[in-house]
Amino acid sequence: MGITLFVAFFALVALSVPIAIALGLSSVIALVLHSHTSLMVIVQKVYGGVDSFTLMAIPFFILAGAVMSSGGVSKRLVDLAGAILGKTTGGLAQVTTVACTFFGAISGSAPATTAAIGSVMVKPMVEKGYEPAYAAAVAAASGTIGLLIPPSITLVIYGVITGTSIAKLFMGGVFPGLIMSAAIMAVNYLHCSRHDYRGGEPSSLGRVVTGARRSVFALMMPLIILGGIYGGVFTPTEAAVVAVFYGLLVGIYIHRELSLGQIPGILLDTGKSTAVIMFLIATAHIFSYLLASERIPEKLTVAMLGVSSDPHVLLAMIVVSLLVVGTFLDNAVAVVLMTPIFYPVILQAGIDPIFFGVLMILTLAIGQITPPVGLCLFVACNIAKVGIERLSFRVLTYILALILVVAILIAIPEIILAIPNSMDI
Repeated sequence: MGITLFVAFFALVALSVPIAIALGLSSVIALVLHSHTSLMVIVQKVYGGVDSFTLMAIPFFILAGAVMSSGGVSKRLVDLAGAILGKTTGGLAQVTTVACTFFGAISGSAPATTAAIGSVMVKPMVEKGYEPAYAAAVAAASGTIGLLIPPSITLVIYGVITGTSIAKLFMGGVFPGLIMSAAIMAVNYLHCSRHDYRGGEPSSLGRVVTGARRSVFALMMPLIILGGIYGGVFTPTEAAVVAVFYGLLVGIYIHRELSLGQIPGILLDTGKSTAVIMFLIATAHIFSYLLASERIPEKLTVAMLGVSSDPHVLLAMIVVSLLVVGTFLDNAVAVVLMTPIFYPVILQAGIDPIFFGVLMILTLAIGQITPPVGLCLFVACNIAKVGIERLSFRVLTYILALILVVAILIAIPEIILAIPNSMDI
């Protein structure tokens, strides 16, 4: 059954069948050809895959990000970052990365972060003399921070699949997210120094105070979410609901840039995004069930442990696999597919599930800027009106920098585990 399952899946993918449908159809084909089990199992597994209270966090975090984005948050965050960085070398590139770090703590999505900040920053960079492909590369690479820094939608998916504390996963993503930001800013500085890309307007205390005052409500959102979770005031799912109401309050009554007429469209877009993710989780649940019934994860565990039982070697092998997978699968798809396969391996090797979850999401984030299916690349291409080939070349140094971050985290896992290990929840 296992061979049929994988052959059918990859054949359907090669025929350009959407991943979620390919997962479901390949599972049906394998069951019909190799099992006498009733097809009612498929219905049960589909329902079981999405029957989770925790999954309610996904649509609410998507909705919260959309509400805050429509409420003028991205422009305010860009202004604040510009006021702080001023005329530093490559100032506009650095502003893009810092703004993406701020916005990533609101949206929880890499493509959304690239789109929101890139649409504001790419044009000013080009007008200041930045090469369009490089400006797009900065926006795409900086957008990946939104995938890891909490709240992260993919960390929610990983937590649901493995039963790991989502609150601890969120907290584990804080320091790695900031290190990602620092690594991208270091590449920005080196590149901009070599090409003599200057900053923007000079920084001043007045500009910083004005920028902070205009952005204070946007900056409070991640503090409310993470502070509430860390303090045990509410769960991650409840935090997502709080984020939505807070975003509506800020957008409609404080910033006054969100109208009631925009809300139906925002709800419709959120519903579409949620439906895609939920359908993917449902069909992947069937696929994972058949993998488990064929004991494929167990066989993989034995095979990998046969190569080495050293956790660092195992993590290196898994990271290489995820880097390859990330080049042709979207991050959510990769998390749903690969977690059930690698999770037994890391448990057997004594690797902390929280550490592995954060490392996995960071590794897959690199796939967002890796051809041929890097979504952030395509978003940035559309914004900057440049070809994917030129952009792919410009983004290579960022890929290498992020791989270095992965290596650092493998060598020093305490960077991820410091905050989660201090939590009582």
